[in-house]
Amino acid sequence: MTTATPLSATSAAGRTMLNKVPEVTVFFWVIKVLCTTVGETVADFLSTNLNWGLTGTTAFMGALLAIVLVLQFRSRQYQAAIYWLAVVLLSVVGTLITDNLTDNFGVPLITTTVLFSVVLAVVFAIWFAVERTLSIHSITTTRREAFYWLAILFTFALGTSAGDLAAEKLALGYLPSALIFAGAIAIIFAAHKLMKLNAILAFWLAYILTRPLGASLGDFLSQARTDGGLGLGTTATSGIFLAAILALVTYLSVTGHDRTITRAPYTGIAFD
Repeated sequence: MTTATPLSATSAAGRTMLNKVPEVTVFFWVIKVLCTTVGETVADFLSTNLNWGLTGTTAFMGALLAIVLVLQFRSRQYQAAIYWLAVVLLSVVGTLITDNLTDNFGVPLITTTVLFSVVLAVVFAIWFAVERTLSIHSITTTRREAFYWLAILFTFALGTSAGDLAAEKLALGYLPSALIFAGAIAIIFAAHKLMKLNAILAFWLAYILTRPLGASLGDFLSQARTDGGLGLGTTATSGIFLAAILALVTYLSVTGHDRTITRAPYTGIAFD
């Protein structure tokens, strides 16, 4: 049973609830990478293969995301299906935000990368100033959940910009870019385990980097061989990864292996 927060804290932050995010296990990271890959390939499939264009795709996916987030916010505890559907849709919308800026408005990738880095830093700064913690183990109020999802949206937008910048603008290629980002995540993990890098900092750095990792993997699998990919196409790549996500989320929904340990709502400063 959770411990009730003081009335003033509850009134300021909104209703209290069980933690609304899953435990950070290997399942979390595998599904996260799969979601980021789907974000890249589905956005391309809808806008290019189905000829919806960036504007039509953005409008449709934005509306769908709004519906799913309403369901997520209405829930009082973590539900794997709703949570991961929200992550998939945020991945697609985050990709589309970057694509709209670069393709429709001609904003350079270096500019969008810097812009989203600043925006994400501002979101984290405001989140910490208001809540005194950035821990995902304390998503127990509506306000904290709002900060959480806003941060996730901009990690996807930033990751898309950084991934495209590395793979295309800097001409590193899709597979080399994926290996670089995977190596960076491995370094962060080692720093956390061996050098006691702050857990929250390590989590968010790794979370940001999984986006360009997944995007690079998605492009490597879907793009034509002449462009440095394997030529599977966005349809096949999206289908494979969506099937994998569905299988894993179904497993977690049944077993509950990623449900968080019940914690009391956090009211102090947390750095780890």
